[in-house]
Amino acid sequence: MSFSSDVKSELVKIEHEKYCCKKSLLYGMALFSKSFGYREIVFQSKSMETAELFGALLSELCSVQAKITASPAGRIYTVAIRKAANAARIMAYFGHERNETSLRINFSVFGCEECQKAFVKGAFLACGAVSSPERDYHLEFSVAFMNLSRSFMTALQELELQPKLTNRKGYNIIYFKDSEAIEDCLYIMGASKCMFDMMNVKIVKEIRNSANRKANCETANIEKTVAAASPQINAILKIQDKKGLDSLSEPLRQMAEIRLENPDSSLGELAEMFEPPISRSGVNHRLSRLVKIAEEL
Repeated sequence: MSFSSDVKSELVKIEHEKYCCKKSLLYGMALFSKSFGYREIVFQSKSMETAELFGALLSELCSVQAKITASPAGRIYTVAIRKAANAARIMAYFGHERNETSLRINFSVFGCEECQKAFVKGAFLACGAVSSPERDYHLEFSVAFMNLSRSFMTALQELELQPKLTNRKGYNIIYFKDSEAIEDCLYIMGASKCMFDMMNVKIVKEIRNSANRKANCETANIEKTVAAASPQINAILKIQDKKGLDSLSEPLRQMAEIRLENPDSSLGELAEMFEPPISRSGVNHRLSRLVKIAEEL
């Protein structure tokens, strides 16, 4: 199962005791379904349990019975109310009138503070999707009508969420890209388990990314150190071959021997090997002198 399916499966299992919250949940599912009007209402889902929830709420709240049909491949489940009288009953139940020119949310449906959250949950079950946090951070609602999408943006903002709006293939896409905003949305809808799963994945990703950055930094430092040490070691070997290290002053001879014994060490590490330790700039000066002596040979 995908992460999006996991979220919807968790949401479907949540039971609402209050009548107003059940009504708000059904309203979100119906309003953002494939078709919502006085002629017909059609709800579709890839989940059988989601379709069953929609049918059960219709029966309980609106006294409308609807059968669930499956596509030939069994991937899409449809709950359709084709009788105009039943569709009209449901539309009137949510306070929508025949003469409405465009769909908007009827906020008078909400009876308590939790109703708006139940409504968002219903909307997600109807038209929502969320990417796996292993791959990307993205949660969206795909809405067919512009006025309805703007109305829904207002509903989300009242819950202190800050979604963005774009258009894709004729649909208005209300989306979140920030991981914390997605976590907040999941929590508001009631998918707390999936929210914590997402947080755990994010923590692991951050630890992994931090370790990779540290490893890359260390690799770069090693390569830099090796690149700097190579001409120094070549210079010392040239002096050793041409004149011998005993021809050098004591500080330079000591520097040459320490560098030959520690080809991968940084200047700071070399500085600590002297007794007493010298400064990093002192090490750099002595190595530069050795390179210059070799060039003059």
